[in-house]
Amino acid sequence: MGNTGQSAGGDVIGEEVGVTHRYLLVLRFMLVNLVAVSLLVAAYLQGWLDGFFTSYTMELSAAITLVFLYGLVTCGARTWRITVELNDVKVGNPKPSSWAGKHLRNVRDSDPARHSVHAGALRLKLSNRVAGVRHIANSLVFLGLIGTVIGFIIALSGVDPAATTDVDNVAAMVSTLVNGMAVALYTTLVGAVLYVWLIIDYRILATGTVHLITATIELEETGGRH
Repeated sequence: MGNTGQSAGGDVIGEEVGVTHRYLLVLRFMLVNLVAVSLLVAAYLQGWLDGFFTSYTMELSAAITLVFLYGLVTCGARTWRITVELNDVKVGNPKPSSWAGKHLRNVRDSDPARHSVHAGALRLKLSNRVAGVRHIANSLVFLGLIGTVIGFIIALSGVDPAATTDVDNVAAMVSTLVNGMAVALYTTLVGAVLYVWLIIDYRILATGTVHLITATIELEETGGRH
């Protein structure tokens, strides 16, 4: 009886560990974003983000943030799909509509000499699926640089060398110069920080994609179920 109880307890523990490992990719994704959101809230409470809510910087910063949110949602959805498919492949029973299921069906119905071609096609398809997130992340840096240029244009547009001898005009020029520099610096910072945030999520997605490709090819070689 004691051995039976011990075995049952071990099975329960093993099942719990297995469930945890099945969604390890999603857990990593959630942990990274939870830490990032926590740091963002802490910075807001410290007042470090007040400059982003001024009329000069808010519009460009909001545009960059919207692009980031689109990339984050896209990355999250693809991370979930990769995780689900990876779980199915590891138990040897991928769904027919999944990437792995389609690959195994193509391999089964084709000549063995073309198996390497199908494996290369699978790598290419899945790599292209995740590359979109990387492109969105890269666009955040370029949007930040565009904001930098716009900020310098705003700053320099208020400078009139002929009016520097007038005290009243100098005050207005300094105000415009400061506002322009704020746009340049804040948009650059927003683009850079959100790029780092999204590229970390992308690396999680890319790692999961590599694992899915590897597991699918291993299942193909061992004659997994179709």
